[in-house]
Amino acid sequence: MSFSIDAGKHGTISEMNVVPLIDILLVLLVIFMIVTPLTPVGLPAAIPQAAAPETGPQPEVVVVQVLEDGTVRINQAPVRKEELQSRLEEIFKWRANRIAFVCGDNAVEFEKVAQVIDVMRTAGVDKVGLMTPQLEKNL
Repeated sequence: MSFSIDAGKHGTISEMNVVPLIDILLVLLVIFMIVTPLTPVGLPAAIPQAAAPETGPQPEVVVVQVLEDGTVRINQAPVRKEELQSRLEEIFKWRANRIAFVCGDNAVEFEKVAQVIDVMRTAGVDKVGLMTPQLEKNL
């Protein structure tokens, strides 16, 4: 509050000084504008998957091999390139874990391996890992 004394006929005039209140309000507004985009929008939730029908034991690791002559194998079983996507969709249909590895022979150009990786991603494989000789020894 501020007071001013007028020498005239009005006497003492009291009026509220709102400038400090506006300053505080503007500072709070800036703080909320900066903090609001940093707040998390939501939490990631893992949705339960339907139980897979018991069709027999499935191998835990899926390895797609690209051989030197251009043929493709899934876990040592030969597959034609035209059937690769449908076969992978069938394998990963009931799996919650959608991880597969791709392994190329030393003489294979990376373009052929990249095409196989593209087909794998289209078939619904979430994560594609590159197989190395060290990983092959551990499997």
